[in-house]
Amino acid sequence: MIDLQDINFEFGGRYLYKEASWQIKPGERIGLIGKNGTGKSTLLRVLMGEYSISGGNIQKQGGIKIGFLTQDFLDRNLEGSVLEVTMQAFEELLDIEKQMHEITAKMETDYNDKLLERLGDLQHQYEMHDGYTIHNRAAEVLEGLGFKTEQLDKPLQQFSGGWRMRALLAQMLLTKPDLLMLDEPTNHLDLPSIQWLENYLKTYAGSVIVVSHDRYFLNRLCNRIVEISNLKFNIFEGNFDDYIDQKEERMLLQQRQFSNQQQYIKDQEKFINRFRAKASKSVAVQSRVKMLDRLDKIEAPEGDTASVGIRFGMDHAGGKVTLEIEKLHKNFGTLNVFNNAEGQIVRGDKVALIGANGLGKSTLLKIVDGLLPAEGKITLGHNVHMSYFSQQQSESLDNTKTIVDELQYFAPWVKEQDARTILGSFLFTGEDVFKKIKVLSGGEKSRVALAKTVVSRSNFLLLDEPTNHLDMQSVNILAKALIEYEGSILLVSHDRHFINMIADKIWFIENQKIKEYPGGYEEFEEWYNKRVVPPPTVAKQLHKDEKPAQVAGEKNDPAQKQVSKNKLIQMQKDMDKLEQEIELHKQQLKKIEDSYNNPDIASDSKKLNEATGEHKKLSDTIKQLNLNFETLFEQMMLLQEN
Repeated sequence: MIDLQDINFEFGGRYLYKEASWQIKPGERIGLIGKNGTGKSTLLRVLMGEYSISGGNIQKQGGIKIGFLTQDFLDRNLEGSVLEVTMQAFEELLDIEKQMHEITAKMETDYNDKLLERLGDLQHQYEMHDGYTIHNRAAEVLEGLGFKTEQLDKPLQQFSGGWRMRALLAQMLLTKPDLLMLDEPTNHLDLPSIQWLENYLKTYAGSVIVVSHDRYFLNRLCNRIVEISNLKFNIFEGNFDDYIDQKEERMLLQQRQFSNQQQYIKDQEKFINRFRAKASKSVAVQSRVKMLDRLDKIEAPEGDTASVGIRFGMDHAGGKVTLEIEKLHKNFGTLNVFNNAEGQIVRGDKVALIGANGLGKSTLLKIVDGLLPAEGKITLGHNVHMSYFSQQQSESLDNTKTIVDELQYFAPWVKEQDARTILGSFLFTGEDVFKKIKVLSGGEKSRVALAKTVVSRSNFLLLDEPTNHLDMQSVNILAKALIEYEGSILLVSHDRHFINMIADKIWFIENQKIKEYPGGYEEFEEWYNKRVVPPPTVAKQLHKDEKPAQVAGEKNDPAQKQVSKNKLIQMQKDMDKLEQEIELHKQQLKKIEDSYNNPDIASDSKKLNEATGEHKKLSDTIKQLNLNFETLFEQMMLLQEN
């Protein structure tokens, strides 16, 4: 489709790509990655023809249609409803539709064979290109990206930038270009919409290039990864996990080659310096000098700056219970967000609050922080010191201060060098730390606010989309710091890899309640996708004005509620008991494993066989206890749903 041959591109007095080559083939799902500043978005503009290369050649297949979605599209004129703007994808079909209406109207007063024939031709064209389905197709994509049916006729300008970007993404998907290029498409999507987009792009007929920091998205979509590094396009087969494995192998090989070449150069230079003054060796010396000049130098492999560490410190640990939510009610007008919701976070819990936009995730964080009023009881534990990060926090920064001064003013106990190290983890390097807050972009201000959260020394963190505006390495740095953090966390994020690294519990909002899954994201996703959707309730089947009679055993029966509550309490006790048994058996298993190092046992085949047999018996018991625990847990979750 597109062949980039030894291209050069310079920007701001430096090369972004130098003698770089890459072939884009039909049907590929390509993840374009690289550190910030390596030219990922710029390369997409080069492919679009917006930027000219300074060397090399780009060959494109004749008639190829390229679609490119970028944040700049928000500056376009977006007049019309959500559906109307999205329908601009069918410009030619809409023109045919318009002509058909005009001819039909004209035939009411001037019916003739010529008009009838023209109408027939237009109808044939319209039908051949599935014109009669375009409205349904547009609505289907929009609803997949999170719009509700009743929103489709509302003016797009009434929606936030994130929702306008979704409509433009829908428009781009419906144009079905041969090569679809998307720059950070998941930035404005919630989890259900990201999952819908993944599935849509997996079966997309054309090729796809996506710039993204979402590791899960790249893993589930891509069959090729292209990394921009050392001014080249480095191509890896497979998804992001495959790229990680292959890159490690390549870096080890490159390091060996680099080290060998450096040793070779050192040996030749040693010879040159030693015999430079001897006339008898002048020919040999000059030969080696020329050889070194012609030598193709092997670059040292780029290091991973993710080794740079940050740490969330705490002044004190706080009480056993960090947060207690009881009988929480919250309405926005007629919209009921929480109804008698409850939840508890204990010391050390790392809880991810996930789900679709509009269910109340950020609202819950604001209620806990005291920014929003609500009915019910929100109780912080003894000695709990809370710190809240949100995108809006950047508005409270002092525009007159430099970045490093803002951080040190907030946390005077942090030394300048430590402050610069922390800021470096959030992409502020070198002299960047001395920029004034007032000249920063919205994303840069958000990163400063996140750095302030790092040095807050709180023992309870509320984090609302902390990975926005960070590259992959910075996300990993932040994740490692949060994993080591000994306090409690309540986190909202759409970055599934980030959630999976950190969270040991998942909260999700359903039917205005806070529900909990006591495990990581991958296990939650598998469990959630297997859930049986309950049939419609009696109330839904009746006319809205009718009230169903109370039936013993239904959800709203107080006696049944008490029975269910008692069952849940007993199940929790049984699960606790199973956990204790599993831990006890694991300790016994470790003792046997340690005994293998005992010379008396290792040299006695009879004793060794007995220990091995006991080890297998204990392993089988632990496996069965784990199965019992999982079965009991699933039963408990089903009972909670009902």
